[in-house]
Amino acid sequence: MKVALIQFCSAQDKADNLKRATGMVQEALAQGARFVLLPEVFNFRAGADNKQILQEAAEPVPGPSVRAFFPLAQKYKACLLLGSIIEKAGAGYAYNTSVVIDSGGSISAKYRKIHLFDARLGDKIIREAGSFLPGNKITTVKIGEFRAGLSICYDVRFPGLYQRYARRGVEVLTVPSCFTKKTGQAHWETLLRARAIENLAYVLAPAQVGTDGRGIEAHGHSMIVSPWGEVTACGSPKGQEIVFGQIDLREVKKARQSLPGIIK
Repeated sequence: MKVALIQFCSAQDKADNLKRATGMVQEALAQGARFVLLPEVFNFRAGADNKQILQEAAEPVPGPSVRAFFPLAQKYKACLLLGSIIEKAGAGYAYNTSVVIDSGGSISAKYRKIHLFDARLGDKIIREAGSFLPGNKITTVKIGEFRAGLSICYDVRFPGLYQRYARRGVEVLTVPSCFTKKTGQAHWETLLRARAIENLAYVLAPAQVGTDGRGIEAHGHSMIVSPWGEVTACGSPKGQEIVFGQIDLREVKKARQSLPGIIK
């Protein structure tokens, strides 16, 4: 299956983000991708510490940012992962939510980020729990002949989540992200390759690039990792781009036959 990762730089202008994102997704579909993935917070990117701004940006699912992709999935008969949007929640909070649209143009799965990012980067503090509620359910979904397990960004640091997916027979792990440059330089590739190796599954990780309104730069390097832990495609550190690759169910089966004792 041909897949495409949209490496994207979103900001606080939702209309502009959506216009650019749908354009890049359409370009990837027109080039034959059957599964196209956008990164975390592709439709609105701002500091997690401002509840008012996030509430103004939050939408129901489906809302305008999700519905905009229904016609594309239906036209090209392909699956889309909307890496994450800011989903409305109660009591002034929001969810960080991944949405899968199937080849018929309907929502086939939704996943709310379970592990919320909490970090101090120099003089900047990021604390998602101040504005977001955590999800509490893992989510699997069929993508063509594959079964995918959904996650978002900081989840990648918690291997138990992915082991649960592997025990459910998942062959693809999705990790749409907005990794910071500082943590990304140290950990991004290592974490993605580890999750692939531990679970003998593909890892598809579309990433944000550029600097947000707080002055925090995203790492880029959108990445496709094979079930054997090899990086088969990788984006640049800065530019918006489409990263194409192939995933093959036979490669998953081959890896799991080689190391049959890993997934129990």
